[in-house]
Amino acid sequence: MTTSAPPGPHIEVRGLRRSYGTGTTAFEAVRGIDLVVEPGTVVALLGTNGAGKTSALEVVEGLAPPTDGEVRVLGLDPVADRAEVRRRTGVLLQTSGFPADLTVGETLRMWSATMTAPRPVEDALAELDLTDRVDVRVRSLSGGELRRLDLACTLLGEPEAVLLDEPTTGLDPESRRRVWDLVAGLRDRGCSVLLTTHHLEEAETLADRVAIMHAGRIVREGTPAQLGADHPSTIRFEGAAPAGLPDLARLPAARRVATDHGRTTIESHDLQATLTALLADAADGGVRLAGLEARSATLESVFLAVASGAHNDDRALEGADR
Repeated sequence: MTTSAPPGPHIEVRGLRRSYGTGTTAFEAVRGIDLVVEPGTVVALLGTNGAGKTSALEVVEGLAPPTDGEVRVLGLDPVADRAEVRRRTGVLLQTSGFPADLTVGETLRMWSATMTAPRPVEDALAELDLTDRVDVRVRSLSGGELRRLDLACTLLGEPEAVLLDEPTTGLDPESRRRVWDLVAGLRDRGCSVLLTTHHLEEAETLADRVAIMHAGRIVREGTPAQLGADHPSTIRFEGAAPAGLPDLARLPAARRVATDHGRTTIESHDLQATLTALLADAADGGVRLAGLEARSATLESVFLAVASGAHNDDRALEGADR
């Protein structure tokens, strides 16, 4: 019988720290992070290179104890209560370890035999579009097919909480969209999902909340809209500003104007006001703006700002060390 999760978050991380090594050679990969995943929500954990997101996820998965802090999954300790937590969660690692000589069907049936109340293997095959590959051996699968087999095993036990480490790595765009639909369906059923990804569009499409890590800390957190609110929107067109236009820097809400690589970019804190004025000036001057595009601030722009700031911080630290 499935034990119901207590009221409250499905996943709760408080003051999590994780270090490797001891003494003067110790390295702290995770430096005191807090993270909450409520039932029926998707949280995306993003990070610059070496940010510590996989180190943090491994602790939540119960693969390693925290150096300090507290982690609860479905109200339980993922290390001390590993057997119960594992039964009620689905975990997708970055790489699988399936026996190469087993077929897809044999792999799923083997995985099913380890579970208390698995769903039918045929349903899992159909959901991940693997029905016609059921008799193919694992060693003959493409990278995308192997990733879909990983996901089929992850979801075989009808988990209450799902931890996905780079779930769409190696998938083609069509398969990636199918996985997105699966994740959205999990959320709709009340399941909680914590995922890491390098695909910013994936996080922007799926996540109710996003946390961005750098150097072991969460440096930005919120909904995609909240994270984008403090970042400028952009208007771009081909070439330099035509002679028939007034000074672009004087457009309403324009923050910065630059021409690089044969394109002009206008950053704005009020996209509608800036774009309306630009189009009016172009119409008055009889100017056509080739390749015109306007975009609100995206998660990508936020992430790149974090990465750029992180790079500058690292350079400053390197300079201080010299």
